[in-house]
Amino acid sequence: MDRRNFLIGGTALGCSLAASPLVTPVAMAAGPWDNRLVVIVLRGGMDGLDALRPVGDPDYASLRPNLGQASGLSIDPFWSLHPALEPLLPLWQAGELGAVHATSTPYRGKRSHFDGQDILEAGSTDIDGVSDGWLNRMLGAVPGMTAEVAYAIGQEQMLILTGPNPRLRWSPQARLDMSPQARRLLELVLHDDPMFRNASLQAVDIADSLTEEALAAATGEDGATSMRVSPRGDHRALAQFAASRLVGDTRIASFSLNGWDTHNGQVGSLRGALGRLSETILTLKDNLGPVWGKTAVLCMTEFGRTARENGTKGTDHGTGGTMFYAGGALRGGQVLGRWPGLAEVDLLDARDLMPTSDVRAAAGSVMQGLFGLSREMIETTVFPGVDMSSAPRLTL
Repeated sequence: MDRRNFLIGGTALGCSLAASPLVTPVAMAAGPWDNRLVVIVLRGGMDGLDALRPVGDPDYASLRPNLGQASGLSIDPFWSLHPALEPLLPLWQAGELGAVHATSTPYRGKRSHFDGQDILEAGSTDIDGVSDGWLNRMLGAVPGMTAEVAYAIGQEQMLILTGPNPRLRWSPQARLDMSPQARRLLELVLHDDPMFRNASLQAVDIADSLTEEALAAATGEDGATSMRVSPRGDHRALAQFAASRLVGDTRIASFSLNGWDTHNGQVGSLRGALGRLSETILTLKDNLGPVWGKTAVLCMTEFGRTARENGTKGTDHGTGGTMFYAGGALRGGQVLGRWPGLAEVDLLDARDLMPTSDVRAAAGSVMQGLFGLSREMIETTVFPGVDMSSAPRLTL
């Protein structure tokens, strides 16, 4: 059962389950370069208009009478960072953190998490005809590449690095400790969805019954390193693990962070998610040491959120959003992308921030600068159909 079919059973909970903490994989790949690339998938649809606020736009405050009033971190007269990103402000000032605004994948469908994430990770709009991810296709474009994939919990794969190129796989050890009270809460929350309730409780039972010996046997005898992770996918542990590989032979790492689906009570939930993102990026920087200067971190989400806040002080699924990027190998301290404006006539479908760039082009530009991939290779193989003619230059 794949991710889509497993999660789609919880229709009433579909929005949050698309970013389930039970499926937080980590993917690694070794390569012949000296530079490093980390791709962090922000599952759930990050609200770029709150994370990086266009306070200089005359329509922003009226669209967000509650969300738009909180004080932020001014980085210039037009832009303000969310207060939860304050730990990253020194990186911005040092030119090691930046953003591309009003960007998105080519997805213009039903604003489904599942379709949006598949298109983001496949790097193609043809999700029915594509079974591999764009990082895997990049691996196939370079002779002598090897890959190794680790999963934080279970066997669920990240599409972004799935594909035909040879890979070494293992499952790190996982302990899922759940109190009787927490188990009862899970049963109550999922009461009206027997399919997902039964599957979830069965997964808990399996996790509880797994011993270290059984996990070691499942891992095999390939010498893979195992790591204990928390059931919530500890973001710092993921970043530490990725960094421990990147300081060696690994050149590409990808993992996901959840918690970005902010339909209600966005003030608190987005603060927490951005705080975890800040800690993740700083953990990478601290653990990479001098390798940070050769590293690019791309923080990508499946879509943005509505320009207007909703009646529950949150935002709904949208289109245009923000890609944050970090690392010593990139040109930070700037907001890139053509700003479309927030007047109603400028919005997509009179509701969403109009995307003015393809986020794939920004990622392609980084691969050009870090790894020397040709424009033709990016436009035809890595991201089929992308136009790199106006891609921003992100690398030094």
